[in-house]
Amino acid sequence: MAATTPVQSQAGFDVGGRRTYGAARNLFGGIWATPIVRALARGLLTIFVVSTMTFFLIRLLPGNPVDLYINQVIAETGITYAQAADQASGLFNLDLKAPLHQQYFDFLTRLVRGDLGNSLLSQGTPVTSVLLAFLPWTLFAVGSGLLLSFVVGVVLGLLAAYWRNSIFDTAVSSIGSVVSSVPNYLVALLFVVFLGTQLRILPITEMRGASTPGIAPGFTPAYIGDVLFHGALPITVYFLTLIGHWILSMKSATLATLEEDYVTVARARGLADRRITSAYIGRNAILPLVTQFAISAGYVVGGALFVELILVYPGLGLKLYQAIQQRDYPVMQGIVLIITVSVVLANILADLLYSRLDPRIGRAGGAAG
Repeated sequence: MAATTPVQSQAGFDVGGRRTYGAARNLFGGIWATPIVRALARGLLTIFVVSTMTFFLIRLLPGNPVDLYINQVIAETGITYAQAADQASGLFNLDLKAPLHQQYFDFLTRLVRGDLGNSLLSQGTPVTSVLLAFLPWTLFAVGSGLLLSFVVGVVLGLLAAYWRNSIFDTAVSSIGSVVSSVPNYLVALLFVVFLGTQLRILPITEMRGASTPGIAPGFTPAYIGDVLFHGALPITVYFLTLIGHWILSMKSATLATLEEDYVTVARARGLADRRITSAYIGRNAILPLVTQFAISAGYVVGGALFVELILVYPGLGLKLYQAIQQRDYPVMQGIVLIITVSVVLANILADLLYSRLDPRIGRAGGAAG
């Protein structure tokens, strides 16, 4: 009896160990089967990969912030290289002579703590403060243009599909096809060159910036009107270059919905055209566009580089261009990071939103998982 006790004890331990391992595996398997967990894991991996690529790619650019600063100081003041180098050593708080892998691990350590570092050219200014100063203007201009184009484009696309083959349909579809193929920076250039410089219809010089210098910020009619005046051009550019996509997408989705059996049944039941259009056709046709809108919202942050540069509008796009020109590594890394995070979150939001709007997607995903 005594000889079998260790064997039984060992067997019991093995069985218990397998049960514990199996329970843990089932637990983590159940967690991983959750779509939101998988989406978050993919999002974190994407952010890590993009941040790593950004770190190394920007250091492959010719020149570095120290050399650029030294050359600029010598050109402006005429002092010697040694004197300019002494000024640069007191200004820059980044050791660019350290091994690249050490700089990379320092960057990752700060990033995990939520520290994006300080701007190289604005001593003592955190990158977070730079982002908070420029991000709201990009969100305002691009977000307003995106929202207006979505609302107007959905309505025009729905009407074009409902009145298909009419003059209205031909005109709206043609305009949508043309404007959707024109890049936003080209439209901005046309505004500046023709409406601003040649015809002098738009006061381009006065419309630069986010607001008029000297005006007191606040929720006052004067300040709000001034902000809208300065933001009118970028908002119009984004509106014109985005509305064509929503018109054509909504028209295509509506035409597909009109062929569904439940629309035929609704008409056979004698329901009014207005109710069929709003409750049956429009509501179902807009489902894929809602997810497209959520994804497009993620690109709001990073889709304004050339437009803001051409119109001299102080958003993240203009700041990113300035940071690239000056080789301000921390600011470049911070802007690319926030663009990546916004795109990742927009894609996760689009998946969740579509599964909520169409429960069949959620059930299919759960079943598949």
